[in-house]
Parts: sequence; structure tokens; C-alpha cells
Amino acid sequence: MTIYKRNLKYDIYCKYLRSVRKIPLLVALSVGIVFRGFTNDHYNIRRANTPVKVDGVLDDQAWIEAQTITDFTQYFPTDTVDAISGNEIMFTYDDQYLYFGAKLYNLNDERTYVTPSLRRDYRGNIDGVTLILDPFQDNTNGFQFGINAYGVQREALISSGGQRGGDNLSLSWDNKWIAEAKQYEGYWIAEAAIPFKTLRYTEGSDRWNINVYRIDTEVGERSTWSPIPRQFHILNMAFMRELVWDKPLGKPGPNISLIPYVSGSGSQDFEEGQDEIKLDRSMGLDAKIAVTPGLNLDLTLNPDFSQVELDEQVTNLDRFELFFPEKRQFFLENDDLFSDAGHPFLAKPFFSRRIGIARDTSTGVNLQNKIHYGARLSGKINDDWRIGVLNMQEAKITAINKPGINYSVATLQRKMFKRSNISGIFVNKQPINSSIENDSVDAPSYNRVIGLDYKLASADAKWYGIFFFHKSIDDNPEPEEFASLAFISYNSNTWNFSWANVFVGENYDAQAGFVPRPGILRIQPDIGYTFFPKGGFFNNHIVKYETEFIWKDNRISDQSHSITYESGLTNTGEIKASVNQQYIYLFESFDPSNTDGEELAAGTDYVYRNLQFNYKSDERKTFFYEIGGYFGEYFNGERYNLIAEAGFRSQPYAAVSLNASYNKLIMPAPLSDANLWLIGSRLDVTFTKSLFLTSFLQYNSQIRNTNINTRFQWRFKPVSDLFIVYTDNYGTNNFDDLGFRKKNRAIVLKMTYWFNL
Repeated sequence: MTIYKRNLKYDIYCKYLRSVRKIPLLVALSVGIVFRGFTNDHYNIRRANTPVKVDGVLDDQAWIEAQTITDFTQYFPTDTVDAISGNEIMFTYDDQYLYFGAKLYNLNDERTYVTPSLRRDYRGNIDGVTLILDPFQDNTNGFQFGINAYGVQREALISSGGQRGGDNLSLSWDNKWIAEAKQYEGYWIAEAAIPFKTLRYTEGSDRWNINVYRIDTEVGERSTWSPIPRQFHILNMAFMRELVWDKPLGKPGPNISLIPYVSGSGSQDFEEGQDEIKLDRSMGLDAKIAVTPGLNLDLTLNPDFSQVELDEQVTNLDRFELFFPEKRQFFLENDDLFSDAGHPFLAKPFFSRRIGIARDTSTGVNLQNKIHYGARLSGKINDDWRIGVLNMQEAKITAINKPGINYSVATLQRKMFKRSNISGIFVNKQPINSSIENDSVDAPSYNRVIGLDYKLASADAKWYGIFFFHKSIDDNPEPEEFASLAFISYNSNTWNFSWANVFVGENYDAQAGFVPRPGILRIQPDIGYTFFPKGGFFNNHIVKYETEFIWKDNRISDQSHSITYESGLTNTGEIKASVNQQYIYLFESFDPSNTDGEELAAGTDYVYRNLQFNYKSDERKTFFYEIGGYFGEYFNGERYNLIAEAGFRSQPYAAVSLNASYNKLIMPAPLSDANLWLIGSRLDVTFTKSLFLTSFLQYNSQIRNTNINTRFQWRFKPVSDLFIVYTDNYGTNNFDDLGFRKKNRAIVLKMTYWFNL
């Protein structure tokens, strides 16, 4: 019998909760008092007349007087019943802070709460409560503030209405706010104070959009105050209620923050024959200035991103460049204004990770490129208009005769209807010095992109679409210097389908963007059906048919067909399996192992079939795992792939995970077989909520590299940190004969401090 099946204890508990919820209303009516103006579609927030202490107790007079939300609806495992777990949610405010209080009941008096660690910005199925704020009521951009049962905080920015879930969530964004949590017998309490200076809103506004959701691992439930149909992500901002202020909001006051840093480093490059340790030191400054309550100016001088966590390595069996997301703090606020233009993976006119990276075309090696300064103005002009302007200047690299490059971006967005918008973008990449003496880098010249994007999002979230037209401009005009997209999708409780047409011109050149494959026409129709069984092990069953056609040079280049089965389990696990057929015509020769071996000849084509599967276990458990694989044909050979990941938590102080991916390629002569290993381990230790140690090791036989990265972080003040980061790279051979060879190593000491003026 599962935990969701009704039993005597469950019925008694639900009756108790219903009776508790009714008591305040009955008492109020009995004395002739209207119960604080409460309705089920908004919350009337009242100003606190006495101080509020954030201590996880909720005994302040302001909380006693505050209206209480109790009616939560299940989102998972179903979306049509009241939440099993009882919740009491309250809000109040003063001149400086918006206060949030939550009393969260358990089914049993004693229990263990799930948390991955004490590290900020947690993810996954943990015991927590999360607040979503949409101060401009555009149902498109918002803030997320979460607190788990151990008082660990997370804050994030939500873009594009949360339509694509985690893809629209930026947890790398940091800001100052206060939160505490305490555990009691039968319930736990979360309390938070969010500075108005942290938020962006319109002066004089008297209504915000709001939602609150809770994850309760004891009963495997996710519940929300404003109900959300389960076919949509829990972050979807189409389903919000209102926070109604008792009087219009004024200006939050001056909001200027200075974040200076100092750093020192020591490094050795053994491949360059560097035996002595090279010492370096640096200092710089970031500033955040609220031009208006909705418009923010970010400035940076000599920025340093050494503390940003490295990307996880992958085994690359693709023919084209891989995409990695932006993690650097400076680029994140209102990032959707800049990065959401174009197609996410085929034709982005601006990709901020291009800044600070230079490519030496004589060696094919990417080099870190120093940034002198940057400025970024972004946010709301009013309820209908948003603006984004960015300018950054890179340093020149004398060793490869690369001039300093200036990047400029301007974008203007207009809200249309309830959740849609139209925007224009202009991107300019231009050297400040055009002199060049050799061809170690591409000859410098300006490169520009201008374009128009329209994003359609229906009020009920069922329809979503993207349409754009972009044109690149340089000093050598050619035909087909444009890219376009028409994408539309529909998502109901049972059926979902989408259709996408993407054209990327042969000469479309967005040098500050991401265009891995120019000169293609791509058509991608998909259709899926979902049904929900009543009770049992499976929460849902999804069957999808996905197909893709790509044309290049007036002929089919790629064609794929997939039939996929997916299921979400009531224990939060997942199952996925697919049968696939792929057709590829090679316009260029290609080594299918990407190891500089023998290549398949250009002008040849291949049809191959395979089976893929994946299973995720219940991640609420102390030990959890994921396993998947690929079996079948691969070009004119065979591929067998197995991936596995396992994690173990020693709550709440430590977590360790191990992951491995093995690809065995069996190819006919003269191609070579390949055994490709990717192995990683990660140790995450949180001594306290302000003292962290993270260490991970990655071995990648495809690029013959082993990497060790260890990062110690002490958050001695809110958003003020001391970092010690150690990295070490070794060249290796194959898995049977590792043959470690020192390549380079470095240690960095960096301190940042956040001043509010």
C-alpha cells in the first residue's frame, strides 16, 4: 500500500486540518469581524506596526495579526485534491523588508527532513518552501526565494514565464536576504526578510503576482497555493495569485552596492616548461546601482571569475560545438533580455560566454582573455517596456597578435497581450585596433547582428511560440546572411505537439553568438500523449513520436525518428526508453570517436538504429542512483554505451557522488575501435551554512585529461566570501595505462565583500 492510499490516520489528519482552517473564520464571524478581507485568489498584506525578528519562531505581533493562507492544492502526484500536508503561510512588511513566514505541518510528529547539504542554492526533491514573486505582474519574469527545513537559502531569477522549468531558472544569481528555519515536533517553521532593494518593482504599485509551493518528502507531495495543472512545470508563472498591498509602495530608497575583490594566485604550466611558480595578483570592483526600482546598472572593472565552478566534462560524439550555460554573476540579472533571442542551440545572436575567451586559430586552443571593464543596464522602464544595454572591453593578447575586442548589445522589449512580447536586438563585435601581423587569429573586422523576436505565451500556458528573423552584417556582404525560426507548441493535460522550422543561412555569421551549424533548414514536428493512472507505482505514462529533418545544399543531411516512452513514478523516480532511427549524410569527413583517428569520408551516408534507456531512482533516499545506456548501430559500426551515477548523503553535512560513462565503438577497418571513459567524483562538505568545501575529479579518456578542482568557500558576511580554489590537470593515456603527465596547476585566493551604500 502506497503512502497516497487513504487510511484511518490520514482521514483523521485531514479532518483535523480542515477543522483548524475553519476556526479563525468561525471566531471572526461570531464577533462580527470580517476575516482580514481574505479571498482565495489574493492575499491582503498589512504593514507591521511592531518589529519582526527573523528567528524561525513566528511569535511577533505582526504574525499574529497577519492573514493566514492554508488552502494548498496538490501538484504532484495529482493536481485535483487538497494537499495532504497542512501549511500556514503569512506575509507582512515594513519600510525595508518584505517578510515571509511559513508553518509547515508533517504527517508524523517525528521525521527526518531531506536536504542535499547545507550549501546555498540547493536543488532536487528536498523538504522546502519556495516563494515566487512577480512584482510587475507580467507573468514572464520573476524572483524565486526558497528555504529548506535546515534554514538553507536559495534565490533565483525566473525568465520566459518558467515555461521550460529549470531551463528558465538562474540559481547562479545571488543577492542579500535573511532567512531562518527551526524544526519542531510535528512541524517546522521558515521565516524570511527580503529587502525591497533586492527586488525590482514599479513605484506606486499596489499589487504583485505571487505563488508559494512546498515539497514534502515524507508523503512525496508537491503542493501550491495557486493551483498549477501538472502537465506544466511548477515554476510556470501563468498560474499566479495576487499580493494586495494595504497602500501603494514608494521608492525603496538609494540602492547602491559595491563589491570589490582582491586575489592572488600561483600557477605552473609544465607543458610550456615552466618549473617555477608564476605569481600573480589582481583586484577589481563590481557595482550594482538601482537607477529606478525596476532598472539596474551593473558595472565591472577588471573582473575575475576564478571562483566560478568549472563545467563538467562530457564525452563528445557530435560533429558540432557543444553548448555550456553561463554561470558568471555579472551576466545573470535580466539575462533573458540578451540570451533568449534566437534559437537556444542553433542560432543565438549573442552568447555571453564568448566574452573573455579567445581562440588561437594556429593551434585551435581556447585561451582565457582578460576583460578590462563592462557595463550593463537592464530591467523594466515601465509595466510594458524592458531594456537591456551591454558594453564590455577585452584586452589584447600579444602572444597571438589578437587586438582588444569590444562587445556591445542593445535590446528593447515590449509586452504584448498578457504574457507575450516582441523585442529587437542589436549586437556589435568590433576590434579597437585593426592592425594585425599574422593569421594566428581571424582577421579583425566588425561583425553585427540585428534582429526581431516575438514570443507567444497564451494566458492559460497551453500555447507557446517563438518567431524571429535576424541578419548578420559585416564589411563583406554575401547572400543568406540571415536566420529565422517559426516554432509553435500546444500542451494540454493529455496531448502535446510542436512544430519548428529553423533556417540558418550559409553566411549567417554571429561571431558574438552561438551558431554551430550554418547553412541548414531544419523541420522538427513532435507529438505526444500523456495519461495518468489512478494510484499505484506509476504517476504518469507519456508516449511521444519525435522526428527531425535537416537540409543542407539542397539535399537531406540528417533525418531522425524516435518513439519514446517516459514515466514519472510516485516515488519521484523516472523511467525513459526510446527506439531511434538516424540518417546522416557527411558533407565533411568525420572521425566518429572524435579522437583524431581515421575518418569517414565526405560524401558518404549512413542509416543506423539504436535503443536508449534511462532510470532514476528515488532521490529522497540517502542512497540514490541513475543508470542509462545506448545500444545499437553507429554510422557503419556499433556503439555500446553505459552511464551510471550514484550519490550518498550524510545529512546535512556531506554528500558524495560518483558518475561514469563508458562508450565502446566497434568500427570496420580502416577505422579504429574505441573505448571511451568519462569518470567523475564529487565531494560536497558543508561544515556550516557559511563554510563549504567542494572537490571533484574528472577523467576523460577522449581528450586524454584528468582534472582535479577543489574549492573552499567561507561566506563570512551575506554575499561576501573568501575562496581558495585549487586546480590540477594531468595528461593521460587510455584507461588501462593512465600514464599521468603533469600539464598545469594553479591555486587562487580570492576575497569579495559586498558594501551597501
